[in-house]
Amino acid sequence: MNSPVDPTSTPAWAELENLHRSLDVDFRKWFAEEPNRAQQFTLRAGDLTVDLSRNYLNQQVRDTLVSLAAQVDLAGRRDAMFGGDRINTTEDRSVLHVALRLPKGAELDVDGVNVVDQVHEVLDREISFAEAVRSGERGGVTGKPITTVVNIGIGGSDLGPVMVYEALKPYKHDRIECRFISNIDPADMYEKTHDLDAETTLFIVASKTFTTLETMTNARMAKNWLINSLQSSGAIDGTAESRARAIKRHFVAVSTNAEKVSEFGIDHANMFGFWDWVGGRYSVDSAVGLSALIAIGPDNWQDFLEGFLAIDKHFMITPIAENVPALMGLLNVFYSNFYNAQSHVVLPYSQYLHRFPAYLQQLTMESNGKSTRWDTSPVTTETGEIFWGEPGTNGQHAFYQLLHQGTRVIPADFIGFARPAHALTEAGADVHDLFMSNFFAQTQALAFGKTADEVRAEGTPEPLVPARVFSGNRPTTSILAPELSPRILGELIALYEHITFTEGAVWGIDSFDQWGVELGKTLAKNIAPLLTAGDEALMSQDSSTMSLIRAYKAMRAGNR
Repeated sequence: MNSPVDPTSTPAWAELENLHRSLDVDFRKWFAEEPNRAQQFTLRAGDLTVDLSRNYLNQQVRDTLVSLAAQVDLAGRRDAMFGGDRINTTEDRSVLHVALRLPKGAELDVDGVNVVDQVHEVLDREISFAEAVRSGERGGVTGKPITTVVNIGIGGSDLGPVMVYEALKPYKHDRIECRFISNIDPADMYEKTHDLDAETTLFIVASKTFTTLETMTNARMAKNWLINSLQSSGAIDGTAESRARAIKRHFVAVSTNAEKVSEFGIDHANMFGFWDWVGGRYSVDSAVGLSALIAIGPDNWQDFLEGFLAIDKHFMITPIAENVPALMGLLNVFYSNFYNAQSHVVLPYSQYLHRFPAYLQQLTMESNGKSTRWDTSPVTTETGEIFWGEPGTNGQHAFYQLLHQGTRVIPADFIGFARPAHALTEAGADVHDLFMSNFFAQTQALAFGKTADEVRAEGTPEPLVPARVFSGNRPTTSILAPELSPRILGELIALYEHITFTEGAVWGIDSFDQWGVELGKTLAKNIAPLLTAGDEALMSQDSSTMSLIRAYKAMRAGNR
């Protein structure tokens, strides 16, 4: 196992420390003195136009960040990932979500196997299944066409599909609605199923091992709901044969555990696999995205995959100085490690992207929330960012106050689109233009602020002037695209995948394991029996857990 380069030991890191101390960030001055600044720091990646000019960036900073990338061998680690090397060191696995979008006929060998052939074998089966559902040929046990697809998964098996489905609703089949169950809270199952027609409902159970506690609990509840509903309506009788036939017609699996899938009652022909070289948070373009594929159809899905591929190619071949995901990742490191920026906000100006910040939370925080490097030695810097956000003008009326006048450095990514899915007018005015005017105004206000003299010139009483001053110099990146299409959504996802990769490469961490999610899951299995056991069983627990469980049991019994 090769040890990562300690970024703090590099000459570039020392130079960044000097630049941080000496850099006088003044966007008003910078833009006045550099007429071509916006042009100089605006780049293209696929269909995305990315304006970095309102970041703490000048030519010297960019050159030093590029040097840092070279000194930690970002390009080498990138090439190792794309080449199938086992860069997920703690699990001894390749990291090949990029193989999921390679075209048929491409070659990428891992241990003597061309994984692209495997990808397309599964994809072809997914497409055939999706087409049968969409056409009505593949109906339920009574032959009625499927109208609702319910995806049961958690983590990457939920956040990815639901985000893509919500983002691409304008492209979905008119007859088919998708719903998503992830939380083990019974309310989630109830709300997603209580008003459905069992005869026209298809469940997709997404769990690589088919043992995930939350997913399999929900899957068993869904099975009970289906059988009870079909029997109550007279659609099936109570025989084991009819129940088994119903499960085969109404359940499919996204999994690699054929034995467990069979035990559940799902036909192997309706099992779609993926591989240990695909992490859950990187899996939406695998069979994990089957629900979205059914909704938007194979042609749109192919466009979606081509969007990923466009950014993959950009990341692979573009020099770092012009490489959009590399530069954005390097800037995030600069903010995190030199400006103590602990969070990063993503602000999509599209209601259809309302789940995109949540999706990025898992992608970035599960990947880079690490305190050891890929050789298990301690990290030498702060790592990870707290990702958050809300769509469009909703956020403006919630937390933009903190962005504009708070005391923290919070880098912000604004994502906007030129053409709306639904062009509407109000009083003769284009509402999308009004919407996007907020995008441009907010980025301008964050960059340039408002001085005390400008506030006074508006006639503001002197005692109120300080409260109405905006300091400006708040870092933002603006990402513009023609429209929110399947291709461009794929580009956006791949962009943030490679941003995340870049940060992890600099910090020297394994961005592809997730041991931090395991301990709580293990303890939950141990604690669950205690909720119905006698009081003496609690004595093995710490005093806080013991007290909380006693209070919970009392409340369940109606004693409080």
